[in-house]
Amino acid sequence: MINKVILIGNLGKDPEVRKLENNRTVASFSLATNENYLDKNGEWQKITEWHNITMWGNLAERAEKYLHKGNTVFLEGKLKTRKYTDKNGIERYTTEIEASNLKILDKKDSDHQGAGSDNNYISQTHEKNSENTQSDVNSSDQLDDLPF
Repeated sequence: MINKVILIGNLGKDPEVRKLENNRTVASFSLATNENYLDKNGEWQKITEWHNITMWGNLAERAEKYLHKGNTVFLEGKLKTRKYTDKNGIERYTTEIEASNLKILDKKDSDHQGAGSDNNYISQTHEKNSENTQSDVNSSDQLDDLPF
């Protein structure tokens, strides 16, 4: 079974980063994707879809350092649904995208990308011990693993 999400969109806000009690770091932000279509009158229309994104560990720390509102990014991750209790005691569910890889696509803002426009791919891998680690990838060749 596959649970994989791939998006290209723009950050709606700077990442919000928190340190949890167990000293893990989590970042969250919204990402906008757009779809254009011709309506029945022949006019172009644009639909914006907003996605809630979360990142963990070193990936979250890198996001805090290099991502800013308006950045255009390529993002890979998986859908995660979690249950929480709201302030009125009602159980609610939310679905978000847990990012595992992110590439900053902006060329104009290379100062915020840290390593420059050729090395702006942020990746998170899961090891057998379930600890999250992060690595930089110097080539976009690894993006070619799509089955189509």
